[in-house]
Amino acid sequence: MKIAIVSDLHLGYERFYEDAYLQAKEALEKASSMADMLIIPGDLFDNRSPKPEVLAQGLNIFRSVASSKEWEAKVTSYDGPREIYTNLPILAISGTHERRSEEAEDAVDLLGLAGLLVNISEARAIVEKNGEKVAVYGIGGISEERFREVLKKKDPKPIDSMFNVFVFHQSVYDLMPFDKNFIYLDELPKGFDLYIDGHIHSKVEKTVHSKPFLIPGSTVLTQLKEEETESKGFFLFDTASKEYKFIEINSRKFYVVKVDVTGKNPSLVLKEAEEKINAFIGKDDKPIIRLMLIGEAGNGFKESDFELFALAKKFEGKAIVEVSKNITDKEAESEIEALRNKAIENISIKDFGTSMFLKELESNGYKLDVSPTDLFEALSSEKNKEKAISKALSLLFKNAS
Repeated sequence: MKIAIVSDLHLGYERFYEDAYLQAKEALEKASSMADMLIIPGDLFDNRSPKPEVLAQGLNIFRSVASSKEWEAKVTSYDGPREIYTNLPILAISGTHERRSEEAEDAVDLLGLAGLLVNISEARAIVEKNGEKVAVYGIGGISEERFREVLKKKDPKPIDSMFNVFVFHQSVYDLMPFDKNFIYLDELPKGFDLYIDGHIHSKVEKTVHSKPFLIPGSTVLTQLKEEETESKGFFLFDTASKEYKFIEINSRKFYVVKVDVTGKNPSLVLKEAEEKINAFIGKDDKPIIRLMLIGEAGNGFKESDFELFALAKKFEGKAIVEVSKNITDKEAESEIEALRNKAIENISIKDFGTSMFLKELESNGYKLDVSPTDLFEALSSEKNKEKAISKALSLLFKNAS
């Protein structure tokens, strides 16, 4: 059987809203034309409570995929906490972006209720075609500090005489050695034939317990990291040959341009940056270019002297230029510089903030029953400060008399 693995669609992502929709649509439609079954390891949507128009995008895409052909493979068995309303071999788990409180339905649940996919978060589905059976066990994206606990409690095991797949959506310490709460690859359950992860937005190919471990990356550019300059796409895995390949989709091109400011005045930096950006103009249709200023400000200059946002405006319509700085400025050192440190280059701002929050709570002896990550989510999910505090207090005292 051929399995297509498409991840992190992030429908509704505001920064590149149209790209998220078009590239997710192409990836899923192309994958369905080439595969017998689809596996989507989380973050189908960018927000835990998508706007109606974003939900409509998801419904339209998955309706198109579901009706794109006569699917020979079928879900013949399901063992999990929810009802399923289709036997189509389109399997998905919720990611960290869809994560809501345990009692609440999330956006992936809604697609499942519409009969457009089978939600295998904390569940196993068996897909069968011409006598071949593929058993897929999924654990949806949860807080990093709870993943080991859930893994131990659920204790997922492979089924004899079937091809077994383990799907999850978490940070992995071997790939991002930043937080000891992140799971290690060798802690994943043994005996599966294929391991699939989401959450990480660049393509990863490794081995776990002598079996393939694959992360296809996101279908849309989100974090503007150097690792994301490669083309977007999905993996196609053949259970018979145990071979796989990466299938590219049409995605907006992304380039990283670096300009070293060391020993240069702002006007010289501006000139060099413009020349380097111009080298990419006309190659592709409105590429995304991340302009990075690096080096050490000298000769009396500060980081704030190197402002290039007018340059970004100049290329408007020809390219999307994003300016970032990693300039050493000894007069203005601060903890915020750690966000640009290469040691945490591969972690999202949200994950970084969560980790710092957990460490702060731990140092202050936090011992309440409420998960620290759930508390962080409550505090960070509202733009209005009063609403955020109210939500956090409700969570903290929901069991109080």
